[in-house]
Amino acid sequence: MNLIKNLYIHQRFFIYLSVIAFVFLISFWFPILYEVAWFMVTILALLFITDIYILFSPSKGIKARRILPKKLSNSDDNTIPITLKNQYNLTIEAKFIDELPFQFQKRDFEYIAIVQPNQVYDFEYTLKPVERGEYYFGNLNVYVSSPLKIVAKRAKFQDKQMVAVYPSYIQMKKYEFLAINNRLTAFGLKKIRRIGHTMEFEQIKNYVSGDDVRTINWKATAKRSQLMVNQYQDEKSQPIYSIIDLGRAMKMPFESLKLLDYAINSALAFSNIALRKKDKAGLVTFSKKVDKIVSSSNKKTHLNTINEALYNITTQYTDSDFGYLYAVIKRKITQRSLLILYTNFEHISSLKRQLPFLQAIAKNHLLVVVFFENTELDSLIHKEASDLETIYYKTIAEKFAYEKRLIVKELESRGVHAILTKPQQLTVNVINKYLEFKAKGFI
Repeated sequence: MNLIKNLYIHQRFFIYLSVIAFVFLISFWFPILYEVAWFMVTILALLFITDIYILFSPSKGIKARRILPKKLSNSDDNTIPITLKNQYNLTIEAKFIDELPFQFQKRDFEYIAIVQPNQVYDFEYTLKPVERGEYYFGNLNVYVSSPLKIVAKRAKFQDKQMVAVYPSYIQMKKYEFLAINNRLTAFGLKKIRRIGHTMEFEQIKNYVSGDDVRTINWKATAKRSQLMVNQYQDEKSQPIYSIIDLGRAMKMPFESLKLLDYAINSALAFSNIALRKKDKAGLVTFSKKVDKIVSSSNKKTHLNTINEALYNITTQYTDSDFGYLYAVIKRKITQRSLLILYTNFEHISSLKRQLPFLQAIAKNHLLVVVFFENTELDSLIHKEASDLETIYYKTIAEKFAYEKRLIVKELESRGVHAILTKPQQLTVNVINKYLEFKAKGFI
């Protein structure tokens, strides 16, 4: 029974049958070929039995394994290694068909390899998830055929493996590495000249050319009979919160990834940078109500707490209540903090409804509202108008783009900082703004 389930006819077998059928056909005109055709049938039958015996020998076979990581990184290319060991004493052809999770909607996965006797063969493929959550892999199917290529044997491995897709930890590690090595400019992060200094004293040191003369410590200068200056350092342990809007405005997709997922990836990478700078990172998610609050902290394990909180949040089909958000922030976040609010406004009218609450939050905190350019309109805006319909669409697209710029001016005129960004440049622009505030001593 097991043999029947795992026995498959190789494609080449049908080619052989086609050749035999053709010989039978032309034997109608050349009768001598009739005996040849029956001889070919006998040979094919013997090869069929021999191939089955070779492949289904109980002492031989293959072993294959799919090596899944503990978690996958959302919106990134993730490598999935596969290894196969050939226990036959002959060269085999192995065709791999991996049953990928339904979220990828990929039903044509196939990989063919020629594996030498007793060889271990390794290869890998990449997957790019665009949704967070649990992904279930089905069977790893391997179809083995001998050099005869009459039949193939199917072997199944590792059914129902589950792996979780988390916010983009690959992106997070990339920016962390660049920050450690001072190579953030490679990804567009700016070097910002520090103006003034913060008030956290570090040490007294000898004056060198270029030091700010306003920092001269005259008492220390008098004692040492040489110029001494006070040295300051960035204030540390400042509370910094990423606030993510879960309302329907964040459901909009760009390049298969929702705005919410762009915000989540950015919040994780930004929180990691803030913790590296010795500040305290926290998280708030809200829609009609505040769903989650992760208090700011700079513990070593805190990034994992934020990651777990971001893992399974999703957008909701409701309008977000900024008034309720203001009430919770006033009650829960009592120390002045940097608040990065990830949301989206498409029209100036939608902003004006929430503006009083944003102004109220900005009175006690350093508030930055992050919202998104509609990059889908770029092609329309830059398209040459050749007819009346194109002119109409181009005008509407430019109107939407202009309203986005008006929203930025309206926020800044009310004392609220704003970042208007393309979704793909979100993380870079948020970290730039954070570094700018650190340089200016705002936090």
